[in-house]
Amino acid sequence: MKIYIASDHAGFYLKKELIKYLGIKGYDVEDVGAFEMDEEDDYPDFIIPCVKKVVDDTESLGIVIGGSGNGEAIAANKIKGIRAAVYNSGKADIAKAAKEHNDANVLSLGARFITSDEAKRAVTTWLEAEFQGDRHQRRLDKISKLED
Repeated sequence: MKIYIASDHAGFYLKKELIKYLGIKGYDVEDVGAFEMDEEDDYPDFIIPCVKKVVDDTESLGIVIGGSGNGEAIAANKIKGIRAAVYNSGKADIAKAAKEHNDANVLSLGARFITSDEAKRAVTTWLEAEFQGDRHQRRLDKISKLED
């Protein structure tokens, strides 16, 4: 499975760690930026191209990383077909529910609020989870109508 990953300056170092971690686990990971640390960069410049790749490659998933993960998820969710969920604290089961109940195809991480180990645990849990469909699909269908 292809995973597209992007971050701004706040998530830059966590992104590098996750790329290495996911590569070891056998995932095909493409870094969509930022490619250098720049405290003045703006997350939409990296998040939007990343999630557009997820839309174009429907068998893929995306991971976006920023300070809180909130702005990144908001930006990502502006793109039709993206269902981005935030993980920035708490149990990794939050990420699991994002996939099982919401079929989240993008996970947005808040690097300023979680450790590298927490991020790895959440990402692994999310990647291994399966969408449950049924009543959850009915709800997603209602949400998808808003995109048209």
